[in-house]
Amino acid sequence: MSSRSPVFVAAGCAVAVALIGGAATDTGVWYGSLAKSRLNPPDWLFAPAWTVIYALCVAAAVAGWRSARGSRDQAWLLSLFFVNAALNIAWSAVFFTVQRPDWALAEVFTLGLSVLALIVFLMPRSRLAGTLLVPYLAWVSFAGYLNYQVVVLNGPFA
Repeated sequence: MSSRSPVFVAAGCAVAVALIGGAATDTGVWYGSLAKSRLNPPDWLFAPAWTVIYALCVAAAVAGWRSARGSRDQAWLLSLFFVNAALNIAWSAVFFTVQRPDWALAEVFTLGLSVLALIVFLMPRSRLAGTLLVPYLAWVSFAGYLNYQVVVLNGPFA
């Protein structure tokens, strides 16, 4: 495998997650009608924020892959990123497509735990890789707060 292969694989996976998650995200009438926190960023900010986060995830995945201590570490790394990607996509689907912010609140907690698991796994192998994911954890935590506010201000949901 060439030294560039992990970069292309990680970038391709990040683009796929972004596209699938984006397809599940509808900020139309239903979302627009929800009461939101005063801290809710403007809608235009979410795309650039996620772009930066996905770029950091790619860099973390590549650094983690290169510092892995054998195929077992690589398998764990791939598994953790796969679970995280699935949870990332699932949050958008549950919140926007199913229109259940209450269920999404539980899901965003699990998504945050998956980011934390990646950080904990990566830190002993590559401090850089683990550190690159800290903004992702911060963003997911903030998203959890915003999600909570939507539930409080608009619930119950049917």
